[in-house]
Amino acid sequence: MTPFGGWNMPLNYAHGTIHEHLACRRDAVMFDVSHLGTVRTVDAFDRLQTTLTNDLDRIGPGRAQYTHLLDEDGSVLDDIIVWWRPNGTFDVMPNASNTERVVAAVGGHDVTHERAVIAVQGPRWSDRVRDAFPAAAEVGRFRVVHAEWRDVACVVAGTGYTGEPGIEIAIPAEYSVDLWRALLEAGVEPAGLGARDTLRLEAGLPLHGHELGPGITSLQAGLSWVVGWNKPTFRGRDALLAERTAGPRRRLVGVATTGRRPPREGSAILIDGEPVGETTSGNFSPILEHGIALGFVPPDVVEGDRVSIDVRGSLIDGVVTKLPFVGR
Repeated sequence: MTPFGGWNMPLNYAHGTIHEHLACRRDAVMFDVSHLGTVRTVDAFDRLQTTLTNDLDRIGPGRAQYTHLLDEDGSVLDDIIVWWRPNGTFDVMPNASNTERVVAAVGGHDVTHERAVIAVQGPRWSDRVRDAFPAAAEVGRFRVVHAEWRDVACVVAGTGYTGEPGIEIAIPAEYSVDLWRALLEAGVEPAGLGARDTLRLEAGLPLHGHELGPGITSLQAGLSWVVGWNKPTFRGRDALLAERTAGPRRRLVGVATTGRRPPREGSAILIDGEPVGETTSGNFSPILEHGIALGFVPPDVVEGDRVSIDVRGSLIDGVVTKLPFVGR
């Protein structure tokens, strides 16, 4: 167990992070992600539309959408999934430590402690879930449904954070242990934060506090697609428009390194011995069997450029690589 965003979270289970990672890529695993916030809002379309970056007019009830909450300078205060439930209610899902900030921005009620959230991820997720929770096994990608498990009302969304297909199940907290055990009996292995991080890194997915945060904009992170540019207003719009006109001063890239030694966060990225940027995340890729990293570099550094990463005074050779490192 390890502290994370004010919660005690499982870092790994008995078989370890690499086993859990490979099980997710090849079969199906489940994560306890109850630390994610849930801010429930009613009749909140206009407020969400004028606060968050993405355009809710692109979707409708029964769909989920990835979006950003910006500061006025364009920095990403949080990256969020919005579950637009079929009944018209919005469940806004912030990162663990940002729930109060999101309540202040969009209103609504913090119902985080009323429910647990179990994420089932992997290519065989549907086959595994069908035995334990048949109604959840049919939920499509970025769909949101109401479904009952043993007469317990749940919300199920086709979302996740591994690069693999899957779902996230929000269930009243008092029934969560029973559902977890039912999924275990159906052959879904448990996985912890360690595998969650290596999986999202292989998939090139940003993590708040690393690839997103103060001083980092949606454009710098390569996420302009989460911005509804045609919306007349949202928080941080003017700053983001100015940056789009001028061009971002840096951009997020992937670096594949040689050998099994993992690059680490906060290491200098060098070209011809000169620092040009810094890593934001780094680890060993269990699928590729070598190191991988994300980091910010100037916009003229392009795919295929040879770089080095300085890890505590020791250089690891690498190459700027197209993301994701590992596809489905």
